[in-house]
Amino acid sequence: MSDAGFNDPDENDLDVLAGEYVLGVLDLDERRAVAARRLAEPQLDAAILRWENRLAPLLAYIAAEPPPPELWARIERELARSPVTSDLVAILQRRARRWKITALAAGALAASLALGLGFSEMGRLAAPQNFVAVLQKDAASPAFVVSVDLSTRELTIRPLDAVAPAGKSYELWIINEKLGPPKSLGVVQKADFTSNDKLRAYSPEVVKSSLYAITVEQAGGSPDGKPSGPPVFAGKLIQALP
Repeated sequence: MSDAGFNDPDENDLDVLAGEYVLGVLDLDERRAVAARRLAEPQLDAAILRWENRLAPLLAYIAAEPPPPELWARIERELARSPVTSDLVAILQRRARRWKITALAAGALAASLALGLGFSEMGRLAAPQNFVAVLQKDAASPAFVVSVDLSTRELTIRPLDAVAPAGKSYELWIINEKLGPPKSLGVVQKADFTSNDKLRAYSPEVVKSSLYAITVEQAGGSPDGKPSGPPVFAGKLIQALP
């Protein structure tokens, strides 16, 4: 009997084998044989890499769920007893392997779509990441605006109407009882804004709950890493408007 009607071109065999290897439907001896072959067959190695790139990212989220082993054993027994030619049996066996791959790949695709939708929804409901603090002496005297991206813990400070005394520098501090003494976040530059990543040393929870304060220090900042006097401006972070 001709196998033309089964549309089973030989050039697909490597891709089928690669899919079986990556999806784990081969037995131990077959896996060892494929692993040895891929070292000497660039086309097979490339096919395996394509399957791995396609499916490997899902392994972190999807537990293995193989079909019942007795199902494939029963199919193979039925094929072996079939009163058809050996060529057709071989074709049907390859077709059965493709059914395995199709079923597993379809499951992986469905899972990836579900994960994508889930992550999209999680992103929509995620906690806010952008916060600001107005550092001021009192409610009528705002002096600096501090902006923080909580996801990267990058900090930007912009002066509003504050000029350091002659020969002095303004220095920014983070104050939190979990940190002990105030920790310097650097000297505020005289330009329109100062940006740095010093907050990366602290957890998002500490960053969000801390007091931020400005002191007047000698030119270039505190020489010993400690505030030389009480804060002249202070404030806490609040969620920025979207």
